Amino acid sequence: MSEGKSDDPWGFLSELFGFVSPELGKRIISGIAIGVIALAMTAWSVTTFAVLMFVIGAAMTWEWARMVRGAMPDAGMIVQILAVFLAAVLSATDRAGLGVAATGIGAIAVAALAFGAGRAQLSGVGVLYAALPVVALGWLRGDEPLGFHATLFVLVSVIVTDVGAYASGRTIGGPRLWPRVSPNKTWSGLTGGVAAAAVAGALFSWILGTGSPRWLASLGFFLGLIAQGGDLAESALKRHFGIKDSSDLIPGHGGVMDRMDGIVTASIAAAAIAFAIDAYAPARALLYGS
Repeated sequence: MSEGKSDDPWGFLSELFGFVSPELGKRIISGIAIGVIALAMTAWSVTTFAVLMFVIGAAMTWEWARMVRGAMPDAGMIVQILAVFLAAVLSATDRAGLGVAATGIGAIAVAALAFGAGRAQLSGVGVLYAALPVVALGWLRGDEPLGFHATLFVLVSVIVTDVGAYASGRTIGGPRLWPRVSPNKTWSGLTGGVAAAAVAGALFSWILGTGSPRWLASLGFFLGLIAQGGDLAESALKRHFGIKDSSDLIPGHGGVMDRMDGIVTASIAAAAIAFAIDAYAPARALLYGS
């Protein structure tokens, strides 16, 4: 290596922009790369989206099993990955109900396999955590012609909530939301995050010409709130096991669970709302509220 040349592969961002640290550089590059790939696979077809969801679900399975039960792989992890695979395939082929059934059976089986280790309940919950979002988003994505828009709305709501919460929390500060679980989260961050999601919901309808602006604004607010709950739940789980990140799979971001925590809860809530409104046209139900 030549004299004066950094051995940090992300260091060029610091040199290029001056104010960008190598750690932030990792976050920027990996975030953009993952976002582009995820958007392309979501937009391309129901099948490519199912593949994307299976990969994400399998990664979360590994992280959850490693966190809860330790050394991997084990029989429970294999069963859980099978449940995630069935959830992806069945939801992509318009059999989401069977996908939910496969998830439930998988949760019972994994809990039974972990019973002797004393982690049966958390092991079973891990199947629900990884597979139910696969069914929920796959079901919405498969409802053409509005499936892509409905799925994109859920993802945008969560992403905007995270960005809004970070920006308002850092700018305004103030009282901590739940310091024992997540010391960095503030009430101002929560307020700013859900407000940003509400604004994004109205803009989503206006920009894409789909959905009801008033409905999507209120739905964005609600999904943002649910997403923040999912974030706190994952923080509580990590604190229980004394770890900072679920893994180091994503440079600068931690693990897949660390990025998916809000999407897990928001996607399940969105699917439940769509099911309650019109189970035969879930994408339209989610976008229009009718």
